[in-house]
Amino acid sequence: MTGGPPGSLIAELLPGLRAFAIPMKTRFRGITVREGALIEGPAGWGEFSPFAEYGPRECARWLGCALEAATVGWPAPARSQIPVNVTVPAVGPEQAHALVAASGCGTAKVKVAERGQPAGADAARVEAVRDAIGPGGRIRVDANGAWDVDQAERALRELSRFGLEYAEQPCATLEELAQLRRRVDVPVAADESIRRAEDPLAVRAAGAADIVVLKAQPLGGVRAALAVAAACGLPVVVSSAVETSVGLAAGVALAAALPSLPYACGLATMSLLTGDVTAGPLVESGGVLPVRRPAIDAQRLASYEIDPAPWRARVMAAAQYLDPA
Repeated sequence: MTGGPPGSLIAELLPGLRAFAIPMKTRFRGITVREGALIEGPAGWGEFSPFAEYGPRECARWLGCALEAATVGWPAPARSQIPVNVTVPAVGPEQAHALVAASGCGTAKVKVAERGQPAGADAARVEAVRDAIGPGGRIRVDANGAWDVDQAERALRELSRFGLEYAEQPCATLEELAQLRRRVDVPVAADESIRRAEDPLAVRAAGAADIVVLKAQPLGGVRAALAVAAACGLPVVVSSAVETSVGLAAGVALAAALPSLPYACGLATMSLLTGDVTAGPLVESGGVLPVRRPAIDAQRLASYEIDPAPWRARVMAAAQYLDPA
């Protein structure tokens, strides 16, 4: 983070920290409950919700995002709404069809390469999505780095008959992504390869992707992510880290402030949670999210509130790694 507030300001904000735990509708990253903390400052509320396995140094970027939201707010938006995709988990074709048909989105992100599923499951799911979204809809697939280069080439050649906008993180490493790009015509997007501010630059230098997927919290906030996008020079898809509407608003602000936004974003993730800390959640309607900042609802927050002490400790540990410059 740049422009990090001094330790005295963190100490001032810390007593008001509120921690939450919201059950999820479906398992994500091996978790069934999304936990995090909310920090209030002069500019509003910010969310600090790094996953449990992240250490203090990595958490510092997530803290930077929360502090930016709480203390200075975000740049002016260039647009008033953000196009978003519907996310289709690794479910059967009937459920995949129903999910897409029920959404208002013209773009669908389909999970593929799920461990333990039979051969042909991906093709059946993507075919069902194509039927539901129609010939003019856009489909992107997300393998979460599960394929090697040969597997990815075979899979994408098969799935390309349904018309693919791009493949998100088909392989795990930059070297593999670069190799795959030379073998297939489907554009490649890097997601898991990008966790730090320097990662998108490495992706571009390696010739590993056509598109980068950026998240506000892991990159240190909206301004930090905008700087990364400008330096990288590749088209950007903004995605969420499955936050409450407080954290999601930072992703929306990032997407709203980008000079151009050629792709629908992965920000329609409130549907993964069973509840929210606001009375007006940032939910997709007609394939878009509004650019706004929902207010905390005291009653809703209280219903998901947990002991803040562990989260105060995580903030203090992460604060040691904030860049004071």
